[in-house]
Amino acid sequence: MELQQMRYVIAVAETKNFTRAAQRCLVVQSALSHQIARLEKELGAKLFERTSRRVELTPAGAAFLPAARQALEAAERARAEVTAAAGEIRGRLAIGAIPTVGAIDLLGTLRDFRTRHPRVQISLQVGMSGHLVDDVRHGTLDIAFLGLPADTEPSGVTAVELGRGELVALVSPAHPLAGEHEVEPARLGEELFVDFPAGSAGRAQTDQAFTAAGVPREVAFEVVAVDYFVKLIRQNLCIGLLPASIVAAYPDLRVVTLRNPPRRVEYVVWGPRKPGPAAAAYLSALGVLSAKARPPGNSNRR
Repeated sequence: MELQQMRYVIAVAETKNFTRAAQRCLVVQSALSHQIARLEKELGAKLFERTSRRVELTPAGAAFLPAARQALEAAERARAEVTAAAGEIRGRLAIGAIPTVGAIDLLGTLRDFRTRHPRVQISLQVGMSGHLVDDVRHGTLDIAFLGLPADTEPSGVTAVELGRGELVALVSPAHPLAGEHEVEPARLGEELFVDFPAGSAGRAQTDQAFTAAGVPREVAFEVVAVDYFVKLIRQNLCIGLLPASIVAAYPDLRVVTLRNPPRRVEYVVWGPRKPGPAAAAYLSALGVLSAKARPPGNSNRR
């Protein structure tokens, strides 16, 4: 069993197509198919069910896939540890972030890290806190930046708090609230809202605050990107709540603060194991490895 065969299996499983998998792996399809067939013969089980339209994992393939990913991760980490011992940081650094990171200049930290460690392959995935923390637990991401309601802590990962803040309302200059400075949540009860998807941590921050105030609200638009928040608000189709730390980026909109506003906490998290060389170097540059970290455990809410 070879690492390259495992890479081929993972590529086919993720693309569900032998041709696209071969293109990703920079090999001809016949070579990829041959190596997978060799592996299946060695294992004594088929890993994929092939049809004219798509490729699916068999039960044996589904069982093999997590172990293959772990084996490749271990091999990549071993290489990275050797080069780090020789004084050079290499390898991959997979980072996840919510779209509303405000406690740090995320893109600035990536630029600085890339300048210091040009041999590290950096990837950035933007998503919701719940999905990101799952990816960190499973090893798909090395590091993630989360935003959670104030009564929630990350579960199953090592976490360092980066900052706390409040949410404010953003409205179009043409909106009746544009001239207001501070309002009660009840004043917003008749408004249409844009918000993150139901069930996400970003949505929970606002839902909790309005529920606590006994104020119903209608979320007419659910989006995952802040750009769509802003575009919808600019059209005066709705109002939305975003962290106060990021609204300065939208000077054409009007900011209205709320009495007893929703509050959130931003965290940087990484896996329960010791971070690899690239992740350790990035976390050191952030100054969080020496900070008081919350060890993996259960949160009071997930």
